[in-house]
Amino acid sequence: MSAVPLLMDLPDAAGLTALAGGKGAGLGLLARYGLPVPAGAVLTTAAYHRAAAETGLALLPDGSDGGALGARRAALLRAPLPDAVAYALEQAVRERGWTDLPLAVRSSAPQEDSGSASFAGIHHSVLNVVGAAALADAVREVWASLWTPQAAAYRARFGIPEGEAAMAVVVMPLLPARASGVAFSCDPASGREDLYVIEAVHGLGEALVGGLVAGERTVLQEDPVSGGFAVQRRDGGGQAVRVLPAQGGGTRREPLTLQAAPVLDDARACELAALVRDAAHALDFGAPWYDLEWAWDGAKFWLLQARPVTARPWHTYPALAGQNAIWSNGNTRDVVPLPMQAMDWAVSRGLVDLLLEAGYRSAGFPLLAGARRARLFNGRLYLNAAFIQWEGYDGFGVSPAAMNRLLGGHHPEIRVTPRDWRARLKGLAYMLRYLVRTPALRRRGREQARAAFDICRRWRAEDLRALSDAELATRLASAFPHVQAQDGLLLLQGSSGGNLHMLLELVERYLPGQGHSLVAALMAGGEGSVSARQGYELMAIARRAMADPRVAAWLQAGAPYDFAALPADAPFRAEFARFLDTYGHRSVHESYVRSPRWREEPAYLLDSLPALAAVDHAALVRRQREAAAAAWAQLAAALPRSRRGWARQLLKAARDETPDRELARSAMTAYGEVARLRLLEVGRRMQAEGMLERPDHAFDLLPWEMEAALHRRLAPAAFRERVAERRRRFAEWERHCAADVIEEGSAPPAPVEGVDASAAAGGWRGIAVGTGHVEGIARLIDHPAEGARLGAGEILVAPATDPGWTPLFLRAGGLVMETGGYLSHGAIVAREFGIPAVVNLPGIRSVLQDGQRIRVDGRSGRVEVLA
Repeated sequence: MSAVPLLMDLPDAAGLTALAGGKGAGLGLLARYGLPVPAGAVLTTAAYHRAAAETGLALLPDGSDGGALGARRAALLRAPLPDAVAYALEQAVRERGWTDLPLAVRSSAPQEDSGSASFAGIHHSVLNVVGAAALADAVREVWASLWTPQAAAYRARFGIPEGEAAMAVVVMPLLPARASGVAFSCDPASGREDLYVIEAVHGLGEALVGGLVAGERTVLQEDPVSGGFAVQRRDGGGQAVRVLPAQGGGTRREPLTLQAAPVLDDARACELAALVRDAAHALDFGAPWYDLEWAWDGAKFWLLQARPVTARPWHTYPALAGQNAIWSNGNTRDVVPLPMQAMDWAVSRGLVDLLLEAGYRSAGFPLLAGARRARLFNGRLYLNAAFIQWEGYDGFGVSPAAMNRLLGGHHPEIRVTPRDWRARLKGLAYMLRYLVRTPALRRRGREQARAAFDICRRWRAEDLRALSDAELATRLASAFPHVQAQDGLLLLQGSSGGNLHMLLELVERYLPGQGHSLVAALMAGGEGSVSARQGYELMAIARRAMADPRVAAWLQAGAPYDFAALPADAPFRAEFARFLDTYGHRSVHESYVRSPRWREEPAYLLDSLPALAAVDHAALVRRQREAAAAAWAQLAAALPRSRRGWARQLLKAARDETPDRELARSAMTAYGEVARLRLLEVGRRMQAEGMLERPDHAFDLLPWEMEAALHRRLAPAAFRERVAERRRRFAEWERHCAADVIEEGSAPPAPVEGVDASAAAGGWRGIAVGTGHVEGIARLIDHPAEGARLGAGEILVAPATDPGWTPLFLRAGGLVMETGGYLSHGAIVAREFGIPAVVNLPGIRSVLQDGQRIRVDGRSGRVEVLA
């Protein structure tokens, strides 16, 4: 076993917090990730422990009183460095050519610059250190700062035992800084994530960091479409200070004449913001909120320190102040149940806001600027349920409870005050604007969806290997802005539940407690969505395929499917090719760019054909029509004659809207397939140049990192390091379960309850999203690839579903899902197929047994185990 090093280069200190301290470990990571960090070394905590042992610190009195602390400081300042430590320092300075250079000697305690404690300004740093003797003095000063009253008080505040106190020291040449300061990858005052804040002074930044001068503050806003930055405002004068050696040691600060020009002009401020974004996301793309010290030497920006922002407030609506942020994956887990890679999150983070804002923008509702509705926890996508509830309530009067049922998930309701007549009048105005403006926008959305399939067909046909790196970079950079400009498509995907909600309210008013089940039955009579149509078309192909003995034998032989062995004159060839041409962009887990599409890997579809051929399509259609007719008869009997016309109008609108949501999803997935092909081509090129081990590791990169690769702005090792760390973290995310609800704030989190295993006798109640009831065998399916286990008429019990599960819906007699709401994909398709379905039963798969006989009541939302 090798000895613990006393001194190491910064890149070797990457992530070794216990040995190199927070500052040293963070700078080491930045260096490994290819970011501009000055050459430096870390005197490790092992050196401190050796000095403490030789100085006899353990023999001095314990305690945080002034006498005990003073004795420890005096002992460290008085004693010479241990011989091995002094030799390591002298050798490092000599070998690096730093003998006559002014050095910066900075503290780096293990708890420093962590996510919970920054120790900002607590420990000591020394600048302009020249020569071996001065360097030894500076190191002792830094060590001794561990035992000041303020350091002891800070540790006590965060519950850090005195026995864990230790200190590493970062040593690096002092940069000839023309400007320096700190920069934040968020607004630390408001918590806004789209704002970057730069504090700058002329010369060295120690006076700014130490609070001795007020710097020039520049606030920049990130453009979610282009990824660029724009200066929003600039405050302060950026007082200039020169830091010089003082007689008798230490430093002195001398004011300089400040020029009229800003410390950083707009172009340089934008350049620095881009660097800060890259550094913050390299360190943690899921929580990229960092405070970084920087310096500019007249030609280049350098990073001198990185620490997480430890007290970022929640940027929220005034009405939600004092309440918790409620993060839920009750709806998102339906389509993105797995951890996200960097590229998926980079796209989803901004797209979620655009989708959820689309309807409110058309209504003229004043959305909170800079609001973020999506977060990653353990790599999974969560939505801000508090925002969604508040905007629905304040905008359209939808109660938090009703919004929760639409959204899905077991999260608490926000506290709201009753709406007075002014609020109701505003809400009526929003609703009228929504009703007037959205029909035209929906028509445009359908046109944009149809156009998307043609556009993507052309884009897929392009020979990507023939493109230059610059041309490929242009293709990547233009794709996301193109999708974001599809305003109608965004509305279809993100705002297709308004009329459905009004229909639910109307039914509940006249038939209390039956709204969800009756509306589910009514919706079964509408025109099928694209997800349903692809299922019906696949079913028709299956029947014809199994009617051809040659094709049936080929299919029943199973994977691997060799199309060359299929008879050349079999009509199935052309039929299946046409299906893939229309629907080949889809797949299981299609929301992830890493998922191969059916066009690439059709085995899942081919596996499902024999079982689909046995499904009685006529019976399925008959069941839908009968359910819809019976539901309408019941509703019409309960409604006053004056309300029936309104009910028909709402039903028609809801039947139009719901397929719109699936159509938009399909179009978005088509764009996702093209993005996958382009990213894989970049990955292939990066692999050829040693930047990646495999082409699909490109999915672990962020958009600007991919652009940097195509323009050769980073060394190959930097990409490998970033990807290796993200893949390690991804594997860790996969090992952890995702909580249903995460609350952040000062209030105690509301308890989140799953199903009660002891309640088997009485059954469990979820959200009724399908019609009718069914008794049958429960078949617990983890992944649609296991679909062969599902017998015809058995009840599919799934964690979540996306369009890739549709072939199983056609065979299932009923559906039970742990997650989902009234607008989730599984709910939409279950209603269309007219199958009994209950969703939003977290933990139900842990209490049901595979093969158990159960009853699913799509009218009451109840699931029961039968004897």
